[in-house]
Amino acid sequence: MISLVRPDVVLRGEETGAGPTVLLLHAGGERRRVWQPVIKVLAGAGFRCVAFDQRGHGDSGGPLRTLAHCAADVVAMLRAEPPGCVVVGASLGGLAAIAALADPGVRARVAGLVLVDVVPDPEPHGVRRFLAAAGLPETHAEIVEDVLAQGPRLRQVTAELDLPVLLVRGDRGSPVTDEDAERLRRLVPHAAVTRVRGAGHLVARDQPVALAEVIAAVITEWRAHERDESGDRRAVPGPAAGR
Repeated sequence: MISLVRPDVVLRGEETGAGPTVLLLHAGGERRRVWQPVIKVLAGAGFRCVAFDQRGHGDSGGPLRTLAHCAADVVAMLRAEPPGCVVVGASLGGLAAIAALADPGVRARVAGLVLVDVVPDPEPHGVRRFLAAAGLPETHAEIVEDVLAQGPRLRQVTAELDLPVLLVRGDRGSPVTDEDAERLRRLVPHAAVTRVRGAGHLVARDQPVALAEVIAAVITEWRAHERDESGDRRAVPGPAAGR
């Protein structure tokens, strides 16, 4: 187990494997262990995986009230890692990653961003309806409303990203709509979008091996492109995947 000491919480995590680093950020209500099947595949493919329980989850304490706190935790995680890390964020983890990338110094340390069934500006009514159907506890209402209020700011940050971006969508019961995906593409023209068959919103739980294979393939493609091309990272392609 590894630990990251923050001003108001100690975050607990683990690292597995050797090679280029992948930081895995779980969804709200999950724990880092949801990534274990994904980590097994990625570590076997030659990647080093780092996964923490986010604040208020699992072995990590601390309050879970605002996206800003979660984003500051992600900044600390990235600063503890060598440059060139790829960030994979599911739902809340993806939004925290986007917020962390508002800092140019943090962006410079990141080689790519994989958003797992989340966009920077989810439609509030649809999100509330989805969470209500999933039985969201009232204790999470504060962070949900804070996240939904951040849409305009997260859109601005996303539009300024000069690193490779991939959106991985579930294909059943996902709150991410075709309109959401198209809106992301307009914000980030170089972003790629793909779907994982048989997965809902929690892709890492539903189809972990397929998700890991998508992540490994896109990182390999990004790294190959970086070796072949020097210049504007906005030109870096994503996987040739359908919508």
